[in-house]
Amino acid sequence: MVSDGERRPETTGEVICGREGEAADTAVIEKGGKWPFLLGVLMIAAYILGACGFRGSASGDNKEEYGREAGRRNGEVSSELSYTGSMELRFATGFFVDYYEGGYRLIGTEEGRRYLVIPKGARAPEDLAEDIAELKQPLTNVYLVATAAMDMVCELDGLDLIGFSGQRAEGWSVEEARRGMEEGRILYAGRYDSPDYELIVSRGCSLAVENNMITHCPEVREKLESFGIPVLVDSSSYESHPLGRVEWIKLYGVLLGREEEAREAFDRQAEALGRVAGQEASGKTVAFFYITANGMVSVRASSDYIPAIIRLAGGKYVFEDLGKEGGRSTVTMQLEEFYHQAKEADFLVYNSAIDGEMESLEELIQREELLRDFKAVRQGNVWCTDRDLYQRSMSAGQLLEDIYNMLSEERDRQEETVYLHRLRNGEGQDGEP
Repeated sequence: MVSDGERRPETTGEVICGREGEAADTAVIEKGGKWPFLLGVLMIAAYILGACGFRGSASGDNKEEYGREAGRRNGEVSSELSYTGSMELRFATGFFVDYYEGGYRLIGTEEGRRYLVIPKGARAPEDLAEDIAELKQPLTNVYLVATAAMDMVCELDGLDLIGFSGQRAEGWSVEEARRGMEEGRILYAGRYDSPDYELIVSRGCSLAVENNMITHCPEVREKLESFGIPVLVDSSSYESHPLGRVEWIKLYGVLLGREEEAREAFDRQAEALGRVAGQEASGKTVAFFYITANGMVSVRASSDYIPAIIRLAGGKYVFEDLGKEGGRSTVTMQLEEFYHQAKEADFLVYNSAIDGEMESLEELIQREELLRDFKAVRQGNVWCTDRDLYQRSMSAGQLLEDIYNMLSEERDRQEETVYLHRLRNGEGQDGEP
């Protein structure tokens, strides 16, 4: 999981760890720093509202009302199109999809952009609102910069529609994407801030899917659009609920013409929440962190979705009031402060995205000797994420079950984890090094 402040070369963002590519999304806490109580209350309230799908939810009886309102908020669409309903969204709040007769789909995003998906063989309405970009199916040679989208595209078997990548082959942990680039089926077309316009235009790119970093380079977006290439920003990393991020696969299902497959893929992840939700909470405390190159400790803000997964799995995140207004997803603190707050945590989970996976407690202690005094280290309850987790946007449900199984302390359950593994002691056994 790549942090917002430290990205690997050619890596344009992260999925599991936080908001994609938001380098300014990190706050720093010095020893003894505390946030006001009122701010903590506001953040908790914001999380609850987001988790319930409050903002923009199209579920239940208000589905049609929401769809019509969504269609109105940026103006009319076309007198030639007849609205029939809206996509039901259980958790996602960053986009909407309205249905129109003839198989037309109107996509709207939180930034106020609208896109009309035109079925194969159909034509665009003559009086289509000027602000709406036309996306004619089937899409071809999509320029994919948002790493969050690749796992979803692969889940929908839509890799053949991707022509260009914002990462080089070695930057992908999604095997299908890496292999596609190595075989020349997907070409490297530059990062979000320096795309190869000549290559993209010459191959007939029909859509650029960017991450939120494009907002720092408006001139790039303007130039792509000047070549007739619509730009859609994937803001799934801004979803407050873990399954809100996963639900963006429904948007890609619309783009790729695979809506039923997208619904099924989402439902499989949502089922994990159903399996865990009815279980008794363990109340075990968890710290999720990594040691930075300069000896600081990077942890997730309390409002981030990793702590949300921990809570949904029945655990308690040790930094319950840590964060800052503005949607910070990571906080960097002094080691002494981390020691003070996390020494007695029942479990430690080390984020391996930056400096690689570990297999033993001794490796962890070599990075920071002070960790030897932590309760979780003494009891052998230290776990590590798999390195490819941060690009696996469809992993939220499985990660939820992994953390639940970790917290259960039942050996059979703990051996079923997919994205987490327990660190061993020097003899290859669980326990004190």
